[in-house]
Amino acid sequence: MAMMKYLLVFLALSWTTVNAASLTCDVYPCDGSCDMGVAPCNGLIFQEEFNSFNFDIWEHEITAGGGGNWEFQYYTNNRSNSYVKDGSLYIKPTLTSDHYGEQFLSSGTLDLWGASPANLCTGNAWWGCSRTGTSANILNPIQSARIRTVESFTFKYGRIEVEAKMPTGDWIWPAIWLLPKNSGYGEWPASGEIDLVECRGNTDLKDSNGVSVGVDQMGSTMHWGPLWNYNAYEKTHNTKNLDGQTFGSGFHKYELDWTSDNMKFYVDGELLLTADPGADGFWDYGEFASKAPGVQNPWENSPNKLAPFDREFYLILNVAVGGTNYFSDGFTNTPSKPWLNTSPTASTDFWNAHSDWLPTWNQGVNNGEDAALQVNYIRVYAYPDQTTYHLRDR
Repeated sequence: MAMMKYLLVFLALSWTTVNAASLTCDVYPCDGSCDMGVAPCNGLIFQEEFNSFNFDIWEHEITAGGGGNWEFQYYTNNRSNSYVKDGSLYIKPTLTSDHYGEQFLSSGTLDLWGASPANLCTGNAWWGCSRTGTSANILNPIQSARIRTVESFTFKYGRIEVEAKMPTGDWIWPAIWLLPKNSGYGEWPASGEIDLVECRGNTDLKDSNGVSVGVDQMGSTMHWGPLWNYNAYEKTHNTKNLDGQTFGSGFHKYELDWTSDNMKFYVDGELLLTADPGADGFWDYGEFASKAPGVQNPWENSPNKLAPFDREFYLILNVAVGGTNYFSDGFTNTPSKPWLNTSPTASTDFWNAHSDWLPTWNQGVNNGEDAALQVNYIRVYAYPDQTTYHLRDR
């Protein structure tokens, strides 16, 4: 790669709070010809080139909760599922039965409570810290990883660039996204969610209109609304399809320009989505006064038009599998989707059809890494006079 592979560390005693107006050429890369008034320039504030797996930066989430989507994986800290090799991060789903045996799925107890700070369960919601399998409702049949920077790096406003390769394999759901450090406007989605890129790993998945929605399509989305049932994400969502190739056949560049005025998402330099709520903010943009009568505007006391996207967010990288939301029952696939989103035994139905979908993961080829999310680098740049961030000293 053209740039030296290293992780920028801003020295401090503990947490450092920085306003980008204070950035000088002493920060990075000390190029006197670079105009600090033009962003991004010398304002690189976070750089991860994955020469090694830095556990001071990346915290593993440990939970079986499925994020409210009843996904079929559980997240753990295991080098079978998350590792760095040849300058790239790999997040790869594997089978729970490979670790515990198949009988464990229907009779074992998955205990994720942990006993030390490094392995404590991070999400108890939806029975996320302890589950016992039965023949009707088996334990999460997939083991995977989800890592985050909530304790090490957060930022507000700036430019993020990620070069990544999406996984290929039926019902795999990778995501590179951001959540607020503090839920300053209330529970999801009132405090916002930024999905830089999501994708589905299937190679033959189509929606009800015959449009391919598999690994040749990616999407960027912002979630926002006063309550979970008033989520106006449709107004800040767009997708891109590739012709003749997929997002899993090579690396692609995903970018977000995030200012106090708007948010712009790019794929390989092409503008995909512009989110600008207008001067009256996201409450009026979402038409919540008429759509959610009697519900209070959670952003009414913020002077910023971009609220709730006017606070610091942290990075998340994960690979989920299945669930009862992201893969619509209206999609067609060959072979067919083996569960209904309304089924009380969706995870069991999914597992019982593993002879159909597991071959698409190519586990016997190249260490099964076709099914892995691969991330080459992450870089975040500051905008002078706008960006604030926290970077923990290591």
